[in-house]
Amino acid sequence: MTGGQIQDEDISASSQWSESTAARYGRLDFDDGDGAWCPDVMTESDNLKEFLQIDLRSLHFVTLVGTQGRHADGVGNEFAQRYRIKYSRDGSRWVSWRDRKGRQIIEGNRNAYDIVLKDLEPPIIARFVRFMPMTDPSMIVCMRVELYGCEWLDGLVSYSAPVGQQMAFQDQHVYLNDTVYDGAVGYSMTEGLGQLTDGTWGLDDFTQSQVYGVWPGYDYVGWTNASFPSGAVEMTFEFDRIRNFTSMKVHCNNMYTSGVRIFRQVMCYFRSESDWEPKPVSFRPRVDNISPSARFVTVALGNHMASAIRCRFAFSDAWMMFSEIAFQSDTAAYNTSLVPRKHGHPANTQPGDDPTHKVDDSNTRILIGCLVAIIVILLAIIIIILWRQVWQKMLEKASRRMLDDELTARLSVQREALTSHHSSLSSDVESHSTYERIFPLGSDYQEPSRLLRKLPEFQATENLVIETASSNSSQICGTSDVPHYAEADIMSQQDAPSSPSYSVTAVNVPLPPERDRALEEFPREQLTFKEKLGEGQFGEVHLCEAEGIQDFVKEDFSGAGDKPILVAVKTLREDADKNARNDFLKEIRIISRLRDPNIIRLLAVCVESDPLCMITEYMQNGDLNQFLSCHQLQDKASEQRNTTISLNDLISMATQIASGMKYLSSLNFVHRDLATRNCLVGENNTIKISDFGMSRNLYRGDYYRIQGRAVLPIRWMSWESILLGKFTMASDVWAFGVTLWETLTLCKEQPYSQLSDEQVIENTGEFFRDQSKQVYLAQPTCCPDPIYRLMISCWRRNAKERPTFQEIHSTLLEYQQA
Repeated sequence: MTGGQIQDEDISASSQWSESTAARYGRLDFDDGDGAWCPDVMTESDNLKEFLQIDLRSLHFVTLVGTQGRHADGVGNEFAQRYRIKYSRDGSRWVSWRDRKGRQIIEGNRNAYDIVLKDLEPPIIARFVRFMPMTDPSMIVCMRVELYGCEWLDGLVSYSAPVGQQMAFQDQHVYLNDTVYDGAVGYSMTEGLGQLTDGTWGLDDFTQSQVYGVWPGYDYVGWTNASFPSGAVEMTFEFDRIRNFTSMKVHCNNMYTSGVRIFRQVMCYFRSESDWEPKPVSFRPRVDNISPSARFVTVALGNHMASAIRCRFAFSDAWMMFSEIAFQSDTAAYNTSLVPRKHGHPANTQPGDDPTHKVDDSNTRILIGCLVAIIVILLAIIIIILWRQVWQKMLEKASRRMLDDELTARLSVQREALTSHHSSLSSDVESHSTYERIFPLGSDYQEPSRLLRKLPEFQATENLVIETASSNSSQICGTSDVPHYAEADIMSQQDAPSSPSYSVTAVNVPLPPERDRALEEFPREQLTFKEKLGEGQFGEVHLCEAEGIQDFVKEDFSGAGDKPILVAVKTLREDADKNARNDFLKEIRIISRLRDPNIIRLLAVCVESDPLCMITEYMQNGDLNQFLSCHQLQDKASEQRNTTISLNDLISMATQIASGMKYLSSLNFVHRDLATRNCLVGENNTIKISDFGMSRNLYRGDYYRIQGRAVLPIRWMSWESILLGKFTMASDVWAFGVTLWETLTLCKEQPYSQLSDEQVIENTGEFFRDQSKQVYLAQPTCCPDPIYRLMISCWRRNAKERPTFQEIHSTLLEYQQA
């Protein structure tokens, strides 16, 4: 309305107060005419005869509306206190909008000036929208309106299906009906749209909901197999025209432990004119008995031309539940954009008649615009490349003194972290100053969470070519940001030592000869799901019980005998792209050849069918961060209890971490995300290093998102990793110092908890300048001076002056034996 996409002739009304308050003046924030649309005098507060109607010319997905009164620069004071909305997809059948709790009346304005926005929950899919004011009959009503949304490119105008049913589950009633369906509802639902097209996807647990204050099962429409003798649910989808269909995406629940699974098979029939085609498209999704997560199942429709689709979904268990269904079709042959009417168009055209809704055959302007845009983009890319090259050369050649003059940033924070012990180990720190960003972070940072990063100088015994993975995101009138899955890749740094970016190259991985063999396929039916440990963009990590894995790997596990043992199962989503699949398989190939008592071990794989899985050890005490946070330090005078832990135990755990990192460094591998969250605890406080931390929601706060792309554990990272993008074994030593600090504080607080993420980045600039203004982590209460000196040495500015993991391990062993 405000932007002018909707023409005056597309705005109509039931009546008008005067010619200067006609419907065309009902645009939000416009003051033409007398400043608003004003209907004829209303006689009753519930009069629904008066309305302002907007023709969007095609189906739109409307999520938000705005209203405003008429003030006419202080002359008027008319507004609608309340209103209702009706909408139509064909111009003949009108539906009253209602919210998710059935209420139809929308609270409007309280004065003539302010704009009031209202989220339409659920959103509406319509071509025609009517605003119907409701107010005190003694008041004169005027309105200005706006609609927010996007074109509905699916073209779906209705779906018909059996009514959702009720489920008795764990002493509660789960209502699986389509609550917001806007068609006729009886034994079945016909000629309407509802929750299957509202853009809200159900959670993994169908008893939980994305919407606050509703009943269990609200997000899903579900049916029980017992009610359908044929063993299938039939749904019919009607579209605005004949379309070329490529695929259908169905969001299904898969809580198979509760008798709910994705459909076993779907058969789709197509109708282009009046008759249904006899030969259907049939699709069987892969059976997944490992992950109970809800997921989208993509059904290929083979480019069939149709205006209606009828699908029969066959049950694979007692219940079947859907929360969203979307179609992808070829829209190239049809222009669904708003096309301005010709000025001579008659004003009395009926809503169903639209002679100007045609495709614009004049492509000259579009072609010229595209060419100009391409030229501008190419010029911008060239300028950016040249600028980056100049900047990199300046950074390489600039002396430290020049950087000190240019990069002036002072840290403002209480220096309470520097205790009396610390003052003997580092210089004094100023107490108050202000922040300025020292220099920008590169937009091409790679994610640093991957276990086993290879250094470029090591010689080869095996070549692996690594490709970066990309992801596509589904969106409805917007975008969604999802957490990154820790897919494996091995990045080598570029030859330029100060380059802030990484090159994707072939790297050479030394492999211990005793593990130079492929892992065998483990029967996935012998895995029993226990709980989800974490999830990300491309996969998930599950805690499972593995039956018979002792015989499979030909060894016993901690005297478990023939009992199932707990394992961690990392899976790759079925819809992951080729690059992600290759990275996953390469991660399996490398980790399978690592063998050290303090490195998590890969036991088996499931790669003959989707979803791809790698099965690793899982320590029964969970990760070190959660384990220590549940303990207290054992006092010398107190008795040892299950909830206490001694200083010697803490030093022993740190020694084991150093031993594992010594093994990785001997192979020239770089972990890049060493922290207590990535260390697992077993019997007798055995420690093994893993890499699950990033995929767990529990530790999402430990990672900082740079420009919406890279996700970095900045509180554990060295200054050169944050500012220059350099990851080496020396940067792992820095992270070990922070991990040692975590261990000796029993993970009671986050490192640099008194600093925000931005302040942590600024503090790394102080380490770079080395002007005695940097803030160190304070000495833990129980930490002996020699151990704290070891910590401080891990955080030296010069990476070459930091101790090696061999030296760290020796120092900790000597302290234990002293």
